[in-house]
Amino acid sequence: MNHTPAPHTAATRRAVDIEQDGPVLHVRLNPHGDDDTLGIAALDALTALLDSLHDRPDVRVLVLSSLGEDFCLGADRHEYQSTLAADPTGAALRRVADKAHRLCQALETTHAITIGRLHGGVVGAGLALAAHCDLRAGADTCRFRMPEIGVGLPPAWGGAMGRLISEAGAARIRELMLTCNPFDAHTAHRLGLLHEVAPEEQLDRVVGAWTRPLLRRSPEALVLTKRMLTGFTRAHRTTDAALLDAHLLTSHLALGQQREAAPR
Repeated sequence: MNHTPAPHTAATRRAVDIEQDGPVLHVRLNPHGDDDTLGIAALDALTALLDSLHDRPDVRVLVLSSLGEDFCLGADRHEYQSTLAADPTGAALRRVADKAHRLCQALETTHAITIGRLHGGVVGAGLALAAHCDLRAGADTCRFRMPEIGVGLPPAWGGAMGRLISEAGAARIRELMLTCNPFDAHTAHRLGLLHEVAPEEQLDRVVGAWTRPLLRRSPEALVLTKRMLTGFTRAHRTTDAALLDAHLLTSHLALGQQREAAPR
């Protein structure tokens, strides 16, 4: 394997770990300490990496995983709060939220076939990130949750709602978003949010079982098929409401801060 540093700053290099094994790129979230949330540095690093793949036809499969105890426990709300405190107009926070949308769009539309290798907690933004992968394998001990409403936030991260509905169906996603109920790997498999479930120590075998035949396929046929599938899953949307996600999230958080700051 060739170790390839992540693009841009030292912070982004620390946020993800990247290794290339021939045509397969292994991208691992690299959380600091006990914090398995998705911060701005990771958003920047992942987006820069995916953008760079436009000039990398040699990369045909991208495997997304995490070095933390969990795949991802959601967005870093502390960063949201500090960004809003530094710029109460919400403009800076809106730019941060837009990063999430750009990342998920890049993940969905890159020419490489993307595989999510999931373990531990897959929560909020972590589930949104995983849902935008083409194929998803999860450990049988995975724990999933959409907690946004429970913490007083709209489910507006990365355009996840439309993707989740297209992958698992509106009725079940409605229930899980409104109740914030946790669910396990086998439930995720029944919903279509996981394609395969296996013991954590066997996840690499599952990923390899997908990767080997993918690499034998015609690159152009794979890219065309992926883009056709993406097009058809988006066809039911008359408008892309996900473009409003950054505005919805920013407005909600800014309003909450104004209420807290108001004299009582």
